[in-house]
Amino acid sequence: MTSKTFSTLKIETPGPHLLQVTMNRPEAANAFNTQMARDILELFEDLALDAGETRCVILTGAGDRAFCAGGDLKERKGMTDEAWGKQHLVFERMLRAVLDCPVPIIGAVNGAAYAGGCEIACAVDFLYASDNARFAQTETQIGIIPGAGGTQTLSRAIGERRAKELILASKPFSAAEAHAWGLVNAVFPQDKLMEEVLAIAGRIASNAPIAVRQAKQAIHRGLQMSLSDGLTFEIEAYNRTVPTEDRREGVLAFNEKRKPKFEGR
Repeated sequence: MTSKTFSTLKIETPGPHLLQVTMNRPEAANAFNTQMARDILELFEDLALDAGETRCVILTGAGDRAFCAGGDLKERKGMTDEAWGKQHLVFERMLRAVLDCPVPIIGAVNGAAYAGGCEIACAVDFLYASDNARFAQTETQIGIIPGAGGTQTLSRAIGERRAKELILASKPFSAAEAHAWGLVNAVFPQDKLMEEVLAIAGRIASNAPIAVRQAKQAIHRGLQMSLSDGLTFEIEAYNRTVPTEDRREGVLAFNEKRKPKFEGR
């Protein structure tokens, strides 16, 4: 688990092997400026290099108003094209760091997830949302398009035609709609959201971490392949779990009728 501190992120360990990352700019609806993007990039790149004891990450926003309102347009006011492009490279790397993180990431969407905030939500492994959460890709309203994965991740989650409607019209949608369309796994009252997220995160963290990471990779990468290639990739991922101590411990614990103690080896 990371021991670093970040000026725009609040880092907590709410349970064994869990890392909670809170985007912490509530005065700006947790919109990400360049510094927050750099902080998210650094955190998730560090996790990819060495996750330590972390087996599951929870990503949420500070306060009860917003998960993340997207890129900070106040910071962007008056930016030259060159400065805009340089900043956007940071945003692109930030989203790729989230997408490529080998550790499972659960999004706890506790309010508005607009523009880049919606793209961050779409980049995690799955989402739980509060009943007051709202989503939107609003970029066409200001003369750009989603540029941090939104045209790709949202359409993969809810389908091409629905994504076109929402992105081209900059049309907001509710947590209930996001759930019905498959973007959100479950919706809870706001005061129950983190309780439910921590419960599912704890279940993930209690399973064999090597197996969990290989399963995550097999699902995500396999969906980009043909079925035949995906099956081949799945077996390669499966075979990486066979020689592990965790596989031996899991089978032994089952036969001894006890809870396994996984070490990630």
